[in-house]
Amino acid sequence: MPKADEAAVLALYRSLPAHQRREIAAASTPQLRAQLVRIERKLAMDRSPGSMASVLTDGREMQAPHLAKIDAAFERVAAGKPTKLLLTMPPRHGKSRRAARWAPLWYLRRRPEHRVMIASYSSDLADDHGRWIRDAILNYSPQLGISLRPGSSAANRFDLAGTEGGAVMAGVGGGLTGKGAHLAVVDDPIKDAAEASSLTMRKRLWEWWQAVLLTRIEPGGSVILIQTRWDEDDLAGRVLADEGDRWTVIDLPALALAEDDALGRPLGEPLWPERYDLAALSEIRRSVGERVWWSLYMQQPRPQDGGVWEWSWITDNRISAAQFRGIDLARIVVAVDPAGGESAVGDETGIVAVATDRDGHLYVLDDRSGNRGADAWGREACLLAIELRADAIIVEANYGGDMSKQILQQAWQELHREKRTENMLMPAVLPVTAKHGKRLRAEPIAQLYEQGRVHHVGEWPVLEQQMVTWVAGMDSPDRMDAAVHGMTQLADPQHAGVTASGYRDGRLRGRR
Repeated sequence: MPKADEAAVLALYRSLPAHQRREIAAASTPQLRAQLVRIERKLAMDRSPGSMASVLTDGREMQAPHLAKIDAAFERVAAGKPTKLLLTMPPRHGKSRRAARWAPLWYLRRRPEHRVMIASYSSDLADDHGRWIRDAILNYSPQLGISLRPGSSAANRFDLAGTEGGAVMAGVGGGLTGKGAHLAVVDDPIKDAAEASSLTMRKRLWEWWQAVLLTRIEPGGSVILIQTRWDEDDLAGRVLADEGDRWTVIDLPALALAEDDALGRPLGEPLWPERYDLAALSEIRRSVGERVWWSLYMQQPRPQDGGVWEWSWITDNRISAAQFRGIDLARIVVAVDPAGGESAVGDETGIVAVATDRDGHLYVLDDRSGNRGADAWGREACLLAIELRADAIIVEANYGGDMSKQILQQAWQELHREKRTENMLMPAVLPVTAKHGKRLRAEPIAQLYEQGRVHHVGEWPVLEQQMVTWVAGMDSPDRMDAAVHGMTQLADPQHAGVTASGYRDGRLRGRR
């Protein structure tokens, strides 16, 4: 093949999708295939930090979907799209190695004219990252296509040959005067729990963030903050409170908590099951305790103190489904707290099923809460009531009044037409009007928890986290409100303003 034709084929090859490239390679001569292999390696080097790492380490570098999220952020920045990214994830899941080492190295290869800044909780850790990147450039210079400027090879600052690009490393709180960056990567800005719990240290970190780091970003530059959560008021918490609407937020708990999980995981699915499966995470949870588990691993930090609920009240009285089977129940209700009311937390509709036995103990049976429109939440509440044979649906009536009752009646009629009501009488719709403040409503139920009279059947992690992190004065989340409404009705129906004592239709007959 003439050289000109061969060059044209190779240029076309680079632009083709992967499956077509494979077909061409399979039909190529050994000589051409060798050139295609070199092109494939270069394409892989260009594609992403993880792909480059795999090429340079012959596939030994760890890969995982959550690490690809870090890759994607750097790919956007390299493509010229200014980015403000906050990514939270648990320790020992590869974030620092990818975000503060491989990804900045890949970025300098793609944009050698740019300057990168890397900051961590200490200058020693930042310098370790810088030393790793510097040594990688020295070791892989021919494959990377970049090299160090002669005489510029310090661990905390180095420049690239033939360009103005390079990198600078700093500890959080350190000076950066005169040093600008097109990309700033802040990785693990908090050292430990003692630092996170210190108001003075948190304030100092925030002042450094505002007055030092952000002032060094070049026009159109990007900032990537990757950390493990320590405290509600840590750097990530302040960023979210101050300008969260201007940031892309990717939250990656050790176990999936929400239906809209960033990786599309089902609820309860581990973040990196190949390294930390459910058994390993359960052992970690037992070892570190609930507070550390929910902050460092689940990215849901709780207040140090002052909460209405305590973890031990839930965990010490939890029962399994097998234990629950032998309990003689008196009533079951589904409680609903529609979105759009007093709470501004999450804007979910709370749908929680609770029951009581003949001794007055309460049981949390299910949590079907979520972001749902009126038609969807009405149907979900009715389906749960059918599944559990609930005698009533308790619904917050402060915001919606008769409309909430109408939504439930219409949903039940639709399910009846679909022959899905299983010949049940429609549960009584019992509106509850919250006449008292959130704390006055929650405290009597919290006292029942403290007395060991409330039992969660299985684990309901989002609901439980909302309970133990809620402090009077905060907006109360809808799941918690729904649970409180349901348990208030069962614990003291007269005080709740509604009652099932007027049932004359036998709906409670046969309740086990």
